[in-house]
Formats: sequence, C-alpha cells, structure tokens
Amino acid sequence: MFNRFPGQGRPPEGEDFGPPPPPFRSRRRRWDLGGFGNARPWIILGVSLILLFIVLSTAKGIYVDLLWFDGAGYESVYSKIIRTRVLLFLGGAAVFIAVFGLNAFLAGRVALRTPAPDLPEAEATALRRLGLLILIAVTLIFAVIFGVSAATNWETVLLYLNREPFGIEDPQFGRDIGFYVFTLPLLHAVQGWLMGLAVLSTLLVAGLYLFRFMVGGADGTNSRLTKAHLLLLLLLVVSLFIWSYWLGRFELNFSESGFAYGASYTDVNARLPFIYIGMALGVATAVTLLLAMVRPGIILPAGMMVAWAAIAVLGGAVYPAFVQRLTVAPDELEKERQFIDRTITATRAAFGLEEIEERRFPANPSVSAAEIANHPDTIGNVRLLDVDPLLQTYNQIQTIRPLYSFLDVDIDRYLIDGELRQVMVSARELSSSNLPINRQTWINRRLEFTHGYGAVMSPVNAVVEEGLPELFIKDIPLESKGQNPADGIEEIKIPGALPVVQPRIYYGEEPDEYVIVKTKSEEFDFPVGESDQARNVFGGDGGVGLGSMFRRLVFAWEFGDINIARSGSLTGDSRILFRRNIVDRIETIAPFLALDRDPYLVIADGQFFWIQDAYTTTDRYPYSQPTGSPNPDLVGANYVRNSVKVVINAYDGTTTFYVRDPDDPLIKAYGKIFPDLLTPLAEMPPSLRPHLRYPADLFLAQVNQYRIYHIKEAGVLYGGEDIWRIAREATDGARVEPYYLIMQLPGEAKEEFVLILPMSPRAPRENTIAWVAARSDGADYGKLLAFLFPTDLLVFGPSQVESRIDQNPAISEQFSLWDRSGSQVIRGNLLMIPIGDGNIFVEPIYLQAETSRLPELVRVVVANGNQIAMEPTLELSLKVLFGEVRPTLPGETPTATPVATSTPDPAATPGAAATPTPVGTPADVGNVADLARQADAAFERGQAALRDNNDFATYGREMAEVERLLNLIVDLSQ
Repeated sequence: MFNRFPGQGRPPEGEDFGPPPPPFRSRRRRWDLGGFGNARPWIILGVSLILLFIVLSTAKGIYVDLLWFDGAGYESVYSKIIRTRVLLFLGGAAVFIAVFGLNAFLAGRVALRTPAPDLPEAEATALRRLGLLILIAVTLIFAVIFGVSAATNWETVLLYLNREPFGIEDPQFGRDIGFYVFTLPLLHAVQGWLMGLAVLSTLLVAGLYLFRFMVGGADGTNSRLTKAHLLLLLLLVVSLFIWSYWLGRFELNFSESGFAYGASYTDVNARLPFIYIGMALGVATAVTLLLAMVRPGIILPAGMMVAWAAIAVLGGAVYPAFVQRLTVAPDELEKERQFIDRTITATRAAFGLEEIEERRFPANPSVSAAEIANHPDTIGNVRLLDVDPLLQTYNQIQTIRPLYSFLDVDIDRYLIDGELRQVMVSARELSSSNLPINRQTWINRRLEFTHGYGAVMSPVNAVVEEGLPELFIKDIPLESKGQNPADGIEEIKIPGALPVVQPRIYYGEEPDEYVIVKTKSEEFDFPVGESDQARNVFGGDGGVGLGSMFRRLVFAWEFGDINIARSGSLTGDSRILFRRNIVDRIETIAPFLALDRDPYLVIADGQFFWIQDAYTTTDRYPYSQPTGSPNPDLVGANYVRNSVKVVINAYDGTTTFYVRDPDDPLIKAYGKIFPDLLTPLAEMPPSLRPHLRYPADLFLAQVNQYRIYHIKEAGVLYGGEDIWRIAREATDGARVEPYYLIMQLPGEAKEEFVLILPMSPRAPRENTIAWVAARSDGADYGKLLAFLFPTDLLVFGPSQVESRIDQNPAISEQFSLWDRSGSQVIRGNLLMIPIGDGNIFVEPIYLQAETSRLPELVRVVVANGNQIAMEPTLELSLKVLFGEVRPTLPGETPTATPVATSTPDPAATPGAAATPTPVGTPADVGNVADLARQADAAFERGQAALRDNNDFATYGREMAEVERLLNLIVDLSQ
C-alpha cells in the first residue's frame, strides 16, 4: 500500500498514527491537482447539464413518437417496442455492471494500493480517488454502450420468443428452418455480446495488474491472485470461443465457397471436421487453464493456445483448399451433385418457384388476323403510353399551378362503360417548396398550402388529336366520368357526378414536411380563375392534437421551430400532421417489413387510397441462393413473401396492414408480437380488392431465380446450357422491365390483368425462349405461369425486333427526318404481347420539340413475324400488316399480304376507339382530288406552325403527312 512516511522509514517507536486511510475512503482534507479541485463544481455542473439534456431529449423523442403512434392507431406497437428495448437496455447494463464492475473492483483494489514512495500522502490519496472515479466512469459509460447494444436486438429477441416452425428441415443438420431464422440469430447476438464483455473485462483487468506490476513489482500473494483472476477470465473467453465454434458449424449452410450456395463437399468434408477439432482443442485449452490455476507456470495453456490457433488456420484455409484442388476439382459434378440438389430444392421453396405452373406455348412465327379478331380486349388495352413521357406530359398540362407536381404514374385497371380497361393514374401532389421565394412564409408553408388535390387518369392506349393522352380524370376541380360501384369494382360510366368525393391528398409520395391543420387560417384548396382561391378546413382525425402549450413547446423543440409555440393562428383543435410520406409512415410503424418500390394510387368509394406491397424477408434460409434486386430492401434476401398489403387513406392517413399470406411463418411471428397491427385480408373493403396487383419487385426477384432454378437436375444446372436471362432491349441494352397487360392467357376463357416478362437464353443469343406471367385477379391472384417455347424454334426477342425496326429503311429515314426538323424522337418500351399462339411486338414513338418537355405520341410500330408497320395508330398498323390498307409511311414497302379488295369487317381490327386518328390522318383512302386538298391543308398547317410559333414538332409532323398523302396520290395514279 502507499507509504504514509515516504523516505523516512517506519514511524518512531511508541508512536501510533493509526492505519493508513483506506484506498476507497476520502480524507476530509482539501486536495488539489493542478486546479482540478477549484474547477470540480463547474465540471460537475456541466456534465450534469449535458446528461440532463440527453435524458430530456430522449424523453421528448419517445413522447412525440408515442403521440404519433397513438394518432396513427398503433400505440400498442410502439409501446411493445419501447418496453422491450428498455428492458433489454436495463438488463444488458445491469449484467455489464455486475460482471465488468466486479472484475474492476477486484483488480482495482490491488492496483490502487500500489506503493507510491515519491508522493506526499495527500497526492497519493487524491490519485486513489481519481483512479476510483475513472473506473466508475468507465464502467458506467460502457454499461450504457452495452445496454444500447442489447436494446438494438429487440426484434431478434421478440422473434425468438414468438418463433414459428417452417415445417422444413435443413438437409445437413436436420434442424427446422425456423431454428436458423428465429433462434440462431439470437444465439449469435448473445455470444457476440458476451464475448465483447469478456474481452473488455480481460483487457481492463490485465491493464490494472500490469500497472501494479510495473510500479510496485511482484508480490507473492498478489501474484497468485492475479494469475487466478486472469486465468478465469481467459477461461470465460475460451468457453465463448468454443460456443462460437458450435454456432459456426450452422453457418456452413450459408457458405459461398462451393459451386452452389450452401454447404458444399469441401465444407462438409473438410471444414466441418476441423470445426469439431477446434471445439475439442478449445475444451483441452480450458482444462489446461484450470490446471494452471493450481500449478505453477502457464507454458501448458500457452502452448495449447498456439496449437489451437495453428489448427484453426490449417482447418480454415489450408486443408479445405487442398481438398478442393485435389479431390473436388477433378470430379466436381459428382462430388457436388447432392449439394447442388439441395440448393435447387431450397431456392425453389424459399422463392415459391415450386408454385410456377409450366405450360407449352407454340410461339408461332406470326399472329393471324383471326387471332387478333378473337382477342379484342387484349388489343384494346395494349399500352401505348410509357410512364416517363406520360409523366412529363402530366407535369406540363395538368399541374395547373407551379406548386403542384406529379411524381409517378401508376398502372391499374377499372371498369369503364362496362369494359375492363387498363389505365394510368397519377396523384397531383403539392410541395410548398415550389412557392415563390418571397411567399415561402411559415404561414404559407405550414398552415395554408397543406395538401395536394385530385389525380389524373388516362387509358393506356388512347390519345387525342394532338398526340396527347386522353384524360378520364383531369383538371381542378376534378372533371371526370361518373363512377358507380358494380360487383365490388369501381366502374367509370358516362359523364355524370363527380366520382371522387374527397379529392384532397395530405399523404403521398412527396418528401415529408409537417403541416398544421384546423387552425384559424383556412387552407388553400385549389385555384379559381387567375386570382381567386377555394379554401377548405381539414376534417379528418389524423395527426396529433396541439391543444396544450406543453405539447406546442414539445413539438417546437422536436422540429426546431419556435413558431409552433408562438403562433396565434393555432387553436385548441389544431392538429399537426407529420410523417406524411407514405414510405416513411409505413417504415415507422412496421420497420421489419421490406417495401416494394412502387406504391400505387387507387380510387375507391369516392376517395384516394395508396396501396403499398410489403414483404417479409430473411437471409437465413439454408441453401437458398440470395437474390439480387434493384430494390435495396430485397438485396441479399434468400426468402421473400409478399405477406402484407398496406392501405393508406390519402386524406387522413389511416393505415391498415392486411395480411396477404397468413401461412408465412415470419408474418405469423410478427402477428403474435403485435396482435393489434395486422388485419386479415378478408376485412379489406370490396372496392379495394379488385385493385390488388402482383408486385413487380417480387415478380422480378422470383423470375431472377427462376431463370436458373427452373432447372431441377444438378447435372443440367452444372452445365449451365439451359440458364436463361431476362430479355433485353436494343436501344440501351437494359433488360426489359416487367409490364402489366390486360390479356387472355393461353388456355383461359377471358382477359385478365397480368404481369409478364419475356425470357432469353444466355448471352450472346437474343431470341426469346419463354415468357413468365403473374396473375392478379380474383381467386387466381398470385398464380405464376411459365410459357415455354419449342426448343427447336427460333423466336425473335425484343432486342432483335428493335434491331429490325432500326434496319427498316423507311422507318429509319422517317426518324432521321424528324430529328433534322428540330424534334427529338423518343422510342417507347417495346412490348412483346402474346396473342393466340404467337406474339406481336408493339413500340410507341414519341416526338418532343427541343424547346419543350411535352412528348406527343405520333406513331405506333407493330412487328408481326417478318412484317413491320409504323402508322399513326395501332389500328392502322394492324391493317397494314394484314394487307387491309396500304402503308402510309413514305418509301415503305407494302406487306407481302395482298391488299383486301373488299371492305374488312371492323371486328377483325378492334381498338379504333382506343387510339383516335390524329388530325390530317384519314382512316380511308379517298380520291386524288381529296388527297391533294388534304396535302395542301397539311402543308399550310405546317408553315403556319413554323411561322407563328416556331413549332418544329408540328411542322415535322405535318410535312410527314404531306409526304404520306403525296405517296398515296402516286399509288392511285398508277
């Protein structure tokens, strides 16, 4: 211990000054270390204020979230999460303090009693107290860190406590898949947490004992205690290493070292034995550590640890590489066959590929006129409007005022005049940041300009005379065709009453900004004329009430905006709406769900609703190949289910989680954890059910796996000859994205809403080998079909068809003409559309002036077998292909099919109403005089457009019309 009489030896004989002060008891005399004593009150005050701010800030955040969850109707969800996190934090911190603190106390007693012969007694005592304070501070700081670490595992703990079996065992260890999904993650978390605690405790104790040895030298009694203490801690670390070996063997099921995903021949026959050897060596090391506590020296445990490390290196890298090179490589297929079979089986199960029904498809070289005539609803719903050009058009012609914007275009289907029609819908959202800079006041941004208004709806294939989309719903106030329920589907009928009784959009895809409603300031609703405004007051119950000054102060702190507390415009009924972005809203309520990238807007019961597909995923399904995906939420997942359909009311934010896949073990577990969160799909309103669609991200993930794992035999998969890829487009080399169609599937009785994707063989071949479809209607929802083409038949793929279009002299020349006339040619998505026993390809062509952002649909290219036509409408292109009219494109060679000599049956070429004929494009060929007059009129229109408006797009279009009419005159004159 510290000597009370440094440099003076023992006290005079006969004098007793009592025992030295205990190392953990302060003397009542004043001490000072460089002014620390004088600064101590200010340091304590500063630290206390910082801690108080942290505590209050945390409490504020919890209180705001609690209010928000209560307003959203999910207070029980947040309470469950908070309770679990608090309990884990307190439990983790308590365990850390007990273990770490005990070790710090035992080692600190020895270290703090180290003699200090060169220091006065006062300074020695001060150092003891300072060292004690440092140990206490370190313990508390790390207790908070380890407590927070434990709290972050709340989901893992809850899933384990509510785990569900999958009913499938892994083929290597015979464990239910649920063990890997629910139990193993918790065991890894606990092992890692304890390992961190053990290592940190060992380092602290070793440091304290090293300090004692360096300052005070060796001490027989203390040396024995020191050795025993350190060996016990090392024994704990070794035991945790042994546990990590035991857990690590299960991780072989997720190995990527072999030919296929999961434990391979080398993993099972080389790495796994060394894992067991490592466990045995760990046990032997633990025994030597116990022996070293009662015997002198540590050579035996040290030598065992060295041997253990050497064996670990040998078994982890050297020996497996040796086995792979000399045993597996020469006979890889036979050695890996059973493991490849395991990967095939697991991947097909994890992604639902076993449910894909495979059918043979003749894939005839071309589609006949009779097949076209027999599928009028398919032809009448061919999508000619692409999302990107249409979004630009909406933002040009339907934003009405600069503060509105359209962020996305969604594809859905509705009954229109008794006919199922595919439509494109986009919400008109409001962003107060689009206000003029001098009008972006707090009142305007937070109280008045609070919501979007209405939406725009267009059929996927109908344009008006200017090449712009026909609008079923448009403008402000909304103008639309009437809408009445029919058989549970919202049916748009003849012009009538306003179908949307609540057109206001407070919740959407626009980046989130909080707003306050029910204030003294009425909210801007929509513009009336040039200078007037219609105004409105929010009538919903969403958001959080701001009735008390306390809440106003809390939210002023939360958003860093003192105006919330100071504003005189707020009343006792005022409510603050925040987290209005639908993705942010869902992720806050249910952070464990992965979300599809494309939420879509639905009109039902006179209101707007957002439907968001949500997934339960895991990367812990043994042997299942992880998927790559453009959706970051799905990257690396090797099990995916579209378990939930989330519906959000765009007006008041009401959010409902409907369970789509009640058999999914993950969603079962979450349902047990949060019994108030999930709602059975049967309770979804009948008006919304017909608008459910198979999500594109899930479909893409499944197809990406199916292109490989449609192969069920290990030898075929190993050869790789029959591996597919998603078809690609020639214009940019990008793969075709899944697209929705209303079509009659082969073998089915009627048209339905499906999602399809064509498939090609491995590069460099670009032909089409199959197409995959996902059904979305009624009882057939979720069924997947794969239509396989004959293996001895060459069927053109999208990129090949696009190349043939580019090589067509007449089409290429027309594109060049438009480009030279000051316009930009925009090629739409090329769609492969199965009809009857064959496929046709349809590609829309847009023109956009260089000075405009207003693309106009001017032509439709249709490819059928070896024939290609490009006409102003889909109807005319089909007529040209089947020889019913001559081609109108200048220089285009007529088709090999003879021109019909009699008037064709209109039923044979449906869809005329879907794509109205542009101005100046006659549906029938007249006499020479009529054609001459039309050509003269088109020429005058083009000159006027160029002279008056400098409109090169219209000029180019009219000049093309002149050329077409002159070509017809030449044909008739021969």
